[in-house]
Amino acid sequence: MGPIALPGARAVIPLWLEPLERLVEAGGAVLVVIALVAMLLFSLALERVWYFRITYRRARRALIDRWAARQDHLSWSALTLREAWARELIGRLRRPLPWLRLLVALCPLLGLLGTVTGMIAVFDSLAMTDTSQARAMADGVARATLPTLTGMAVAVVGLLFTSRLEHIIRREDQRLHDRLARAVEDNDA
Repeated sequence: MGPIALPGARAVIPLWLEPLERLVEAGGAVLVVIALVAMLLFSLALERVWYFRITYRRARRALIDRWAARQDHLSWSALTLREAWARELIGRLRRPLPWLRLLVALCPLLGLLGTVTGMIAVFDSLAMTDTSQARAMADGVARATLPTLTGMAVAVVGLLFTSRLEHIIRREDQRLHDRLARAVEDNDA
């Protein structure tokens, strides 16, 4: 049996939706959109950590083994093949970077949108009441700037992760080439 609402009373919200209701009250619907973008951003980030720690390392090991098992390592076609294999593997590691950058860039813009819509609501309510209540205006401005703060905070964390991921990809690209060269040397020794 679900929650019961009395006629004329405020609708009863399920317990699990109360944080969402408080979020909308505090910063408006744009804050909910920022929260959804943040969840998507951090989901992609966790997926990349999982991919790097599990899937990528297995694929790298398989690539090194496949390269070491080849007879020809010195011809132009062999070196081109090695480069193509390495580029493909690093490309899979790099695949979600454009989406991560897009989400990071979107967060401050959504925050600004929330602030602008919040300020419009503040000025609209001040125009309707014909009074200049400093307390109500300060509360409205504080609510209006909350989306900007949230958007910037999510963007900073996302930017830190994206920068770290780009650093890891550059490092892994170099390490992969080194390991491929070392695998041939180990086979020849």
